[in-house]
Amino acid sequence: IPTSAAIGLHLYPIWEAASVDEWLYNGGPYELIVLHFLLGVACYMGREWELSFRLGMRPWIAVAYSAPVAAATAVFLIYPIGQGSFSDGMPLGISGTFNFMIVFQAEHNILMHPFHMLGVAGVFGGSLFSAMHGSLVTSSLIRETTENESANAGYKFGQEGETYNIVAAHGYFGRLIFQYASFNNSRSLHFFLAAWPVVGIWFTALGISTMAFNLNGFNFNQSVVDGQGRVINTWADIINRANLGMEVMHERNAHNFPLDLAAAEVTFIDG
Repeated sequence: IPTSAAIGLHLYPIWEAASVDEWLYNGGPYELIVLHFLLGVACYMGREWELSFRLGMRPWIAVAYSAPVAAATAVFLIYPIGQGSFSDGMPLGISGTFNFMIVFQAEHNILMHPFHMLGVAGVFGGSLFSAMHGSLVTSSLIRETTENESANAGYKFGQEGETYNIVAAHGYFGRLIFQYASFNNSRSLHFFLAAWPVVGIWFTALGISTMAFNLNGFNFNQSVVDGQGRVINTWADIINRANLGMEVMHERNAHNFPLDLAAAEVTFIDG
């Protein structure tokens, strides 16, 4: 349960409460868990960089890890700061997370935000590319064993020779799609596999951080009209109706009327 809305963005350590019961009732553990978690994952990212440096490796492991760190920071810290209260942060439970997603769509139209679209392309694309790469490698392993032994037994850790035939894999995939859709360089291939989802998740974290300050997704409501000015409903208007419905159901005691409708101009008819 996120911190109570009455606490806002104030730091609420256990010694600031009159009793442990009050601290628990007001969601004190949320701030405690979230802030320590973010500090921990940031330090772990630094640990990854330090280990890479000491082993003479390049720093890309820590760079890749920065994507989930940025995403967690966006939903647990940046978004509450933008909305003015830790009560708006993402809950730590499963159903609470789903509720957070639905309310986020209702209030910010995240599905129509370009940075969220890039994140979806990054995650789904990364899954697709990983599956394609794994299946191609597994299908072109260089057998060093007999038919009665596992092909895995022919691999020696640290061996100089290639584990799989990249020429065969490149030839297969180049013919399956087209020649230039396939990589013929193992390093550029693996860089692409890492960079695609990482950049996508970076953009999603950036999108959450912009929507935290109410720079929301695109709004195409009532954007198509006929010659007499009558609105021709599009899918954008249907999404808007769904958003209004979700907003009404969210905090039912607080919202007697959705903000979008309450802020609209009222036309008076003299009778």
